[in-house]
Amino acid sequence: MMSRTLSSALNWSSSWRLQFRFAPLREILIAAKWISRKGAKTYERRKGKISHYRTLYLVERGLILLLICASSFAQTQSPDPEPWVDYASEDYDILPNITYSIANNSELKLDLYLPRDGSKPKPTLILFHGGGWVDGQKERNVLQLLPYLSMNWTVINVEYRLARNSQAPAAVEDCRCALRWVIYHAKDYNLDTSKIVLTGGSAGGHLALITGMLPAANLFDRQCPTDSSTRWNQATEPQLKVAAIINWYGITDVAELIDGPNAKHYAIEWLGSRDNRAELARQLSPITYVRAGLPPIITIHGEQDDVAPYSQAVRFHAALDKAGVPNQLVTIKGRKHDGFNRQELVSTYAAIREFLRKNGVLR
Repeated sequence: MMSRTLSSALNWSSSWRLQFRFAPLREILIAAKWISRKGAKTYERRKGKISHYRTLYLVERGLILLLICASSFAQTQSPDPEPWVDYASEDYDILPNITYSIANNSELKLDLYLPRDGSKPKPTLILFHGGGWVDGQKERNVLQLLPYLSMNWTVINVEYRLARNSQAPAAVEDCRCALRWVIYHAKDYNLDTSKIVLTGGSAGGHLALITGMLPAANLFDRQCPTDSSTRWNQATEPQLKVAAIINWYGITDVAELIDGPNAKHYAIEWLGSRDNRAELARQLSPITYVRAGLPPIITIHGEQDDVAPYSQAVRFHAALDKAGVPNQLVTIKGRKHDGFNRQELVSTYAAIREFLRKNGVLR
């Protein structure tokens, strides 16, 4: 158990942390040695119980100061780069701008990041970019792929039609077609279809959710191209399954964003002026499809988000709990839409990896 002097020293040391943070390590060691020697002299000069506790206090306080300063000193040094970064270019092939579908005379593209170690099928991440369905480009999201590339996953970066090309539900149709393309071409690119994970931020988070949650034979799969045997002889649509969804501050109730106090113009632009926009917004809302049997879902959301309301995340995960769906809500305290700091991101990706392990996607 921690002694009272140790507890007091910890409280004392916290007020001095910033002042000593940038002290050179040599000076820190000299200071600790002086404190230790000072304590020893005090004990020699004033023997007895009281002076013993005073000595213990000084020594403990000095040692704690040493540990704090040494830790801070280490943090201020430039860390060695992750070795994987040095040889990543030899570990991966990049196949950019592969056409996965054509809609409204637009060729829809995706980029493939393929591990060159093709010994066995790889877990696969599919990323949908954000931008409120009205803006954004897949190329701006490349750095978000790094945590998954470092785990030797296949990664697929997907574009879709924005509102200026085609309003809702085009983006959802495109993302469903991209998922179908991935599953259909899994053998060609050595993809593990039992470990497909969807992710995205903001509108991309919404698209990851709706793409992974829609049931079979839904309204939004009818545009997707299929193989010749199905096209000419059947009318069924294949069931699309994913292993998990990683939702970064995505919209879960589109209807709430087109009318009322939480209305947002980006959502209004996406839905346009059609007569049935309220019903379509409901059909495009992930919360509409909460039910038992969904893939595990983890959401990361700033509690002060004023673009995609945090209250939607809370309500969505309460519904997932009620339905018995494995889920986790990671709340970033004091943060709005995106803009998380380095430590928050490190902690969040640790939570994501643990969530994937717990649900059998990672070993």
